[in-house]
Amino acid sequence: MTLDTLEAYRPSEAEPFMNERQREYFKKKLLAWKDDILRESRETLQHLQDENVNHPDLADRASSETDRAIELRARDRQRKLISKIDAALQRIDDGSYGYCEETGEPISLMRLDARPIATLSIEAQERHERRERVYRDE
Repeated sequence: MTLDTLEAYRPSEAEPFMNERQREYFKKKLLAWKDDILRESRETLQHLQDENVNHPDLADRASSETDRAIELRARDRQRKLISKIDAALQRIDDGSYGYCEETGEPISLMRLDARPIATLSIEAQERHERRERVYRDE
């Protein structure tokens, strides 16, 4: 399968679920997402090293420190996202990708296309979130 074919391809409900083409599509999507995150992380690191300026004005210094803290928090979230991407890639390799961890049923292709790291079907995710809300409210 050529790169051009993959770029034009969109998974369809009309074909067998998680066939070779769909697995390749999601693998490529996950790897591209991971590459983007790693590139942004390198850019952030470079920016933080370049920005290591001592601001004489307290307001400028406070603003700079706040921006740095926000950026580092965002990068930490992305670091956690990379581990979820790696887990999804592992599931593609072992054949469990695309199936709900709770029910074993296929996760909809639309959900996987929107959130390729999804491990739960929409229904299972909603049940999970309802349970979280109940426990949080107690």
